[in-house]
Amino acid sequence: MSIRTLIRGGLVVTASDELHADVLIEDGRVAALAAHGSAAADAWTADRTIDATGKYVIPGGVDAHTHMELPFGGTSASDTFETGTRAAAWGGTTTIVDFAVQSVGHSLREGLDTWYAKADGNCAVDYAFHMILSDINERTLKEMDHLVGEGVTSFKLFMAYPGVFYSDDGQILRAMQRGAANGGLIMMHAENGIAIDVLVEQALARGETDPRHHGEVRKVLLEAEATHRAIQLARVAGAPLYVVHVSAEEAVAELAAARDKGLPVFGETCPQYLFLSTDNLEEPDFQGAKYVCSTPLRPREHQAALWRGLRTNDLQVVSTDHCPFCFRGQKELGRGDFSKIPNGLPGVENRMDLLHQAVLDGHISRRRWIEIACATPARMFGLYPQKGTIAPGSDADIVLYDPHAEQVISAETHHMNVDYSAYEGRRITGRVDTVLSRGELVIDQREFTGRAGHGAFVPRSTCQYL
Repeated sequence: MSIRTLIRGGLVVTASDELHADVLIEDGRVAALAAHGSAAADAWTADRTIDATGKYVIPGGVDAHTHMELPFGGTSASDTFETGTRAAAWGGTTTIVDFAVQSVGHSLREGLDTWYAKADGNCAVDYAFHMILSDINERTLKEMDHLVGEGVTSFKLFMAYPGVFYSDDGQILRAMQRGAANGGLIMMHAENGIAIDVLVEQALARGETDPRHHGEVRKVLLEAEATHRAIQLARVAGAPLYVVHVSAEEAVAELAAARDKGLPVFGETCPQYLFLSTDNLEEPDFQGAKYVCSTPLRPREHQAALWRGLRTNDLQVVSTDHCPFCFRGQKELGRGDFSKIPNGLPGVENRMDLLHQAVLDGHISRRRWIEIACATPARMFGLYPQKGTIAPGSDADIVLYDPHAEQVISAETHHMNVDYSAYEGRRITGRVDTVLSRGELVIDQREFTGRAGHGAFVPRSTCQYL
C-alpha cells in the first residue's frame, strides 16, 4: 500500500527555482507543491509528515558516470552495485548511470546482459546503463540501434588504452555516424593513447616508476589534441559529442571553441579535477597511487578554468567517474611500475557535498549546483523530468539537505567499499540528512533504511538537448 508523504517547511531548490514550499508525494511520485503556509498546503493530509525546517529540499543527484564492479588491470572495482548504490544514497545521489562493457570478440548484447545480471536485485537506488564499445564492426553497429530502442541510448568510446578499449579514428567515425542516425549520444574518453603508451615506455626505461609519473606522461596536450580530434570527427559524422572527465584548461578551450560555433558538443568534469591536483600524485611512500586515474589529476592552476567552464556552461555536468580500488592489494599492484596501478578513484558518496562546498566558496550558485549535479545529467541522458527535478509527476527522488551541518570526510565514516578517501580530512559544510527514492525512505535522519533490490533499471530516451 502506498504511503502518502508530506515534506513540510523546507526551501525547495531546483535548477530553475527556489521556493519555501511543501511537497506532497503519492505513489512514489511528486503529486503537488504549494507555498509553505498557503491554504492549499495547509489543507493537505498525509500518512507521514517529514519536517524540513531549516533544510534544503533538493532533487536526488544523478551521477551519470560510475563503474561498479568494473574489471580493470587484473582486478575489479571494489564497490559492488549493492555497496556502491548504498554509498550513493548516503551522498544524496538517487540515480546512477553505469557502464556496461562489450568485450573484444563479443556482442553488445552479451556485455549488456552481463551488467544487467550484476545490478538486478542488488541496487539501493535506481540505475541505468551506457554501453562501452570495444569492438566496432558491422554487427555491433547494427546492435547499437537495438540498444537505443531498449533505453540504452549512449555509447562510450576510447581514444586511450590501446589493446583494451581503444578504437581508431575510422571505428570512431563509424560509431558516430550510427549515433547520428539512431539518436545515440557518443561519449568520448579523449586522450591520445597511442602517444601516451610511447611516453609510458620511455619513462619506465628511465626508471621513472612512481605514481607522479602517471600524471606526467598523460600530458595536457594529448588530452587537448584528442578532444579536438573527437570534435572534428563528430562534425564529419554530423553527430553530437559528450566528452567525459575533462581535466585540463586546454581541453576546455577546445570544447568552448566548438560550442561557440554552435556545435552540439558537451563536456563533463569530476570533483577530483576541481578539488585535487598533481600535489596528491606526488605524496610520498607510494601514497600518490591512491590518486591515479585517467584523465589524470592536473596542476592546481587548471582548476580555475574548470570552474569557469562550469559557470559559462562550456562544461555542463559534474559526474564522479566513481571507480574505486583499495590501496592495499589493488593500487599496490603498481609498486615499481606506475602503469600497473589500477586507474580510478572513489567519489560517488562525496560529489553532492563537495559541490555544495563550492557554492559556499563562491565558485557556483545554489541553483547551478542542482543544475550540474541533477537536472543537466538527467536531460543529457534522457531521464528528465522523471529524474533531476522536483515537479508534479516526477519520481519522488528527494533529498533533505542540511546546509549548516559540518563534517570531515574520512574513510572511517564513509560507506564506499574502499579503504581510503581521496578527500581524507577535508572539512566541509553541508550534509545529507534524509533521502527518498521513489517516495521510499532510503536514508532517514542519517540512518540507512533502504534495501538492496529497491533500485530499478530505468530505460532512457535519447539526449534531450538535440
